[in-house]
Amino acid sequence: MKASTGGYHNRRGAHKPRAERDIVNQCAIEGSQVPRLVIPSCMPRTPDSLPDDVDALKAALTETRAKLSGATALIEHLQLVIAKMRREHFGPRSERRQRVLDQMELQLEELAAAAGEDEAKTETADVQVEGFVRRPATRRNFPAHLPRRRIIHPTPASCPCCGGTKLSKIGQDITETLDVVPRQWFVTEHVREKFSCRSCETISQAPAPFHAIARGFAGPSLLAMILVDKYANHQPLNRQSEQYEREGIELSLSTMADHVGACAAVLTPLYELIKAHVFAAERIHGDDTTVPVLAKVKTRTGRLWTYVRDDRPFGGPDPPAAVFFYSADRAGIHPERHLAGYSGILQADAYAGFNTVYKPDRKPGRITEAACWAHGRRKFFELADIASKARNHKPATISPMALEAMQKIDAVFMAERAINGLLPDERLAVRRNDVAPLVCELIDWMTRERAKLSRHNEVAKAMDYMLKRVNAFTRFLDDGRICLSNNAAERALRVIALGRKAWLFAGSDRGGERAAVMFTLIQTAKLNDVDPQAWFADVLARIADHKITDLAALLPWNWRSAMRVDRAA
Repeated sequence: MKASTGGYHNRRGAHKPRAERDIVNQCAIEGSQVPRLVIPSCMPRTPDSLPDDVDALKAALTETRAKLSGATALIEHLQLVIAKMRREHFGPRSERRQRVLDQMELQLEELAAAAGEDEAKTETADVQVEGFVRRPATRRNFPAHLPRRRIIHPTPASCPCCGGTKLSKIGQDITETLDVVPRQWFVTEHVREKFSCRSCETISQAPAPFHAIARGFAGPSLLAMILVDKYANHQPLNRQSEQYEREGIELSLSTMADHVGACAAVLTPLYELIKAHVFAAERIHGDDTTVPVLAKVKTRTGRLWTYVRDDRPFGGPDPPAAVFFYSADRAGIHPERHLAGYSGILQADAYAGFNTVYKPDRKPGRITEAACWAHGRRKFFELADIASKARNHKPATISPMALEAMQKIDAVFMAERAINGLLPDERLAVRRNDVAPLVCELIDWMTRERAKLSRHNEVAKAMDYMLKRVNAFTRFLDDGRICLSNNAAERALRVIALGRKAWLFAGSDRGGERAAVMFTLIQTAKLNDVDPQAWFADVLARIADHKITDLAALLPWNWRSAMRVDRAA
């Protein structure tokens, strides 16, 4: 189509959808008025054409800004015209499309107002630049437990002004800088002297020290560093090997892999103790996430499951812990096997694989379902997320109903924050007085609004997620031990989500099982404010000759208490 008719002309690189070409061409044929887009020349092209006067430069800059603002408003106007013509051509698709047009009209109004304001400023040619205000400097206080190395700079021998030598000290200024000593490698020599008896010629010698792993040459601190770097800091063994080689230490990948497998076997008894501690709780959190597993042709998707015990929200005295399991798939048989001996409250998402453990006649006892309000809120948040659209440089089109649902759910979360850490009875009393009316209002509002929406509407699907499980979502109103969300399990899985970007995949199913053991130990240590590397180093040095009946003393919460007693002594 010729340009004289105002039709659509597709330049190279400017590919438009067929529907959009038809709409614009149809508009041109029918004689619709489409504003012509004129891109202003922002500044003179050559430096010689620039004015020398500062005021003239300011006026030119202000005029250019006004032109750009007008061009932006014109672009938004054309987008609105195209959207309206699409609606007229294809017919109304949903209420959300109408809200898109309303939102674009609001944006156009704001841009037009801004363009008018810039044009008014152009007429006066008065540009005011706000002065820079330096932020006041704040002194950083480094931790007091760090050792200080003091360097006293020599004082002047004479006065720099008059040259006098009678100087008296009136004070001092101290500037602190944080520094680090690179790690130092060393070899520990265990010397066992031999003695011969002069009477009977019997040779005696001190027994050989225990090693963390059989016939191992790596010390407990080195093993702890390898484990923490691999599973907590997400550094694969090949990267660690390359880093050690740069420091002059040769540790092959296969040797380090053997050490990791041996350490996992040595620490498995502690894993079993943590698992028993988790499933002895009255309420646990459960969730799972994907983990790529290396296969012959390509990676396949395995699963890492976690169950977290955290009684701190309702004032429980028992220490928190997390246990992980690995499975090759997401079949429902896996949660049945994990929870075979558990009865209590399970906070989880709406995964269908948990349905079999919620049966009333289940043995050894019933598991009560408690839904996660964070999952329910997330579905509305995706429909009302302005920030993500701003990051993608897209018009901020939101769903008003989803935004209203988020505000009502946020009110419930706000009321729950005030009772975090209280005893179950105290939490229950506050919930019945303050939280229950908010929940009832939310459910009644969703029930009314849901009746007006199509089942294909995205907001309706988000409402159905909560309304179809209303008993599980409202169960926390009758039990002070239940939390509002399943965030405890999601926080435990965050380490895996971060690690997937570094180690990419697990080597095998056995590798996934080892990872479950190590994640259990590391996450449990973190939940109890214990440094995993320091704990691993001490445990690996002691576990070989530790009493098997007293392994509970090596668990993170008991180990931390013992360390405090030793420091106090």
